Amino acid sequence: MLKIAVIDGQGGGIGSYIIKALREAFGDKIEILALGTNAAATANMMKAKANKGASGENAISWNCTKVDLIIGPLSIIVSNAMMGELTAKMAEAVCNSSAKKILLPVTQENIDIIGVVKEPLPHLVEKLILHLKEELNV
Repeated sequence: MLKIAVIDGQGGGIGSYIIKALREAFGDKIEILALGTNAAATANMMKAKANKGASGENAISWNCTKVDLIIGPLSIIVSNAMMGELTAKMAEAVCNSSAKKILLPVTQENIDIIGVVKEPLPHLVEKLILHLKEELNV
């Protein structure tokens, strides 16, 4: 069974939206870990039907080594992102993980990604689901 970590911070809104879409598309065929930079983000992602949840630097760092796929906003690879909630150790753990990463190009940081068209979150998550279905041959 594919084990997916969804990582988010602050209120967990992006992560919750991703988890709801994953559940609708794949049901119980995947295992979803909600990894929040804080307890509020994790709690909100758990409400979206993640299988398990954990919060904080150590939980994110440790679980990045235990999953097949990491999904989240681009900010999860930026040290001190999310108003400082995402630590350097968290960003390093995501980047160094052997898991495949699928990042949505949404960020509050002072980063512009050239060549990427800005789209609303629902459109990005729709593209994420289509991408996963193609990769998983579903």
